[in-house]
Amino acid sequence: MTHVTVTFLQQLSAQELISSSKPLPATASIELVEHISPEYSRFLYQSVGSDLNWTDRLTSTRDQWKEVLERHGSETWVLYQAGAPRGYFELVTETATGKSEVEIFYFGLFPEATGQGLGGALLTEALTQAWNLTRRWPSLPEVSRVWLHTCSLDSDAALPNYLARGLKVYRTEVEDSEISDASVGLWPENAK
Repeated sequence: MTHVTVTFLQQLSAQELISSSKPLPATASIELVEHISPEYSRFLYQSVGSDLNWTDRLTSTRDQWKEVLERHGSETWVLYQAGAPRGYFELVTETATGKSEVEIFYFGLFPEATGQGLGGALLTEALTQAWNLTRRWPSLPEVSRVWLHTCSLDSDAALPNYLARGLKVYRTEVEDSEISDASVGLWPENAK
């Protein structure tokens, strides 16, 4: 067992967003993936998370994965550079008390894309798209909160990037976590 610090961050207004001063290179773009397949989503998840011990979704069946992707207000955006994926973010929306809360469910860069200043621009886009989600999903109530969490197993650049974009810490927890192998095949053997 390993002690893992989990940090929860949020913005309560779009005005709290501090945009990255470093724009994307001309060879890069961030695009919404319409009708994303579970296979592509899992590829993105494993490509970003395999070095960061992301294992929480690896035991999900294809149907379970698909259910999250098809939730009302869920979106996946991919950072492409020179035609290849280099990172992504996934937004998941929950509606309660007449307002929408958007979680940046997953966010990250492929290992070969880190250290190039892409993370600030990708996070700026993630927060912008989260705050503007109801423009694409007009049946959802107004977004009142955007949040995410990170942990001490994530990249050393993660928390500073979140804070630099105007997210504020609202809770920290220490958990005992068993570190699992994140290099499992595409789908679990026992999935039906």
